[in-house]
Amino acid sequence: MLSRFLYNFFSSFAILMFIFIFQTIWLFIDDLAGKDLDLVIIGKFLFYYMPTLIDKVLPLTVLLSSILTFGTFAENYEFAAMKASGISLQRAMLSIIVFVVLLGGFTFFLANNVIPASEQKIYNMRRNIAKLKPAAVIVEGVFSDIEGSDMNIKVEEKYGEKDRFLKDVIIHQKSSNGINRTVIRAKTGELISDEASDIIQLVLNNGHYYEEVNSKSKEEKKKHPFAKAEFETYIKNIDISALNDLDVEKESDITTDKMKNVFRLQKDIDSLGQNNVRQVRAFSKNIIARMGAFPIAQPNDTIVEEPRILLKAVEIKKSKDSIATTEQLLELFPEWQRLQLLTNAKNQVSSLLTTVRAKKEELRNRFKIYNMHILSLHKKFALAFSCVILFFVGAPLGAIIRKGGLGLPMVIAILLFLTYYFIGVFANNYAKEGNIHPILGAWLSVLIMLPLSIILTMRATADRGLMGDGNLIQRITDLFKKRKKHITE
Repeated sequence: MLSRFLYNFFSSFAILMFIFIFQTIWLFIDDLAGKDLDLVIIGKFLFYYMPTLIDKVLPLTVLLSSILTFGTFAENYEFAAMKASGISLQRAMLSIIVFVVLLGGFTFFLANNVIPASEQKIYNMRRNIAKLKPAAVIVEGVFSDIEGSDMNIKVEEKYGEKDRFLKDVIIHQKSSNGINRTVIRAKTGELISDEASDIIQLVLNNGHYYEEVNSKSKEEKKKHPFAKAEFETYIKNIDISALNDLDVEKESDITTDKMKNVFRLQKDIDSLGQNNVRQVRAFSKNIIARMGAFPIAQPNDTIVEEPRILLKAVEIKKSKDSIATTEQLLELFPEWQRLQLLTNAKNQVSSLLTTVRAKKEELRNRFKIYNMHILSLHKKFALAFSCVILFFVGAPLGAIIRKGGLGLPMVIAILLFLTYYFIGVFANNYAKEGNIHPILGAWLSVLIMLPLSIILTMRATADRGLMGDGNLIQRITDLFKKRKKHITE
């Protein structure tokens, strides 16, 4: 049985990996196409990306191979022969269970060591490949920096062979100190390059040239604030030697939660949590101080030393005055002073609201990063555990349905996996935003499959059907027959 399971496992793994690699090619076709990349670089990109597919391929492989193996055994009445010989289902599954448990440990090793390194390689390669050609770097509708040059460029549209023709071009030219003092705008443009040269010519047509004049005094700046010129053709040379010498596998210091192992994640979770608490406390103190609310009484304050005197004074004031609302308080001031007080109060409240909204977005991003670290930590353990759980879903299910081959078992495996996968996707998205706890987001799909695996294993051990003691479809058919007979009578 173990040899049959291993055959189904590795063959299913190869087929699914092949399918997901093709899906990866379509996913990253914009990053790889039209950049004159050789097959070695494309092969490295796909090789580095393969470990990141483990969280999709491996659980589906375990589920599919277990349904195929046990469905074939049940279809050929091999389980009936085993039971007649005194071999129980648990005993028949023992060798495969040992393999699946070892597979879960190996999966954790991949999730903790191999996948983080793969994520970092993929991030660096995508980041460096994007710099290989200026035409590839230029993104329609936004300003894009060109590596090795002192300008950023925005175009409305790219078209033609290898996107060499540009429409509605805006260029910001940086000065030696990094300030944008020159703006060039043209209706059309063209990138002309030679494979033997490190210079690309940017030919601009029908445009304007604006340059801010760096004057020595304010008077000169008022007289000549900028220089302006019109042109029919303007040629700008771009040095791309820095791009041609670029190493697509060059490492960077940027790390995300997916690029860290368990030890690094635990360390960063503690530091991120403490830093978030400090940020919230500091912001709260700042807002309270600006509002003037909840003042802290000093030791020599009469509020602390003589509370009875203060309360008595308040009672006397209340007896003399009849001020009960804010409107009555404002009536004590002249109209001009009243407007001044209201304007100041409105400005202070608006300023506080603007500060709170800006800080709210910053804190939301901080806590999202914190949640993503917790999510990534527990997903490593959940992925390893899911292989074991999905085996105990697929194996008894195959024994119950008693169907082998790639027909019905494949459909059932895909439906179960899609249920497991989409529950995990929704839970992850909710956990990142803080709507549910990140630990629950990482384990929710596994926790839902756990009772299903227990129920199916118990029913397969007791040699019972999928739903009840009989066939579900037959029971539904019998129910309709009884209702029809009752109506005719």
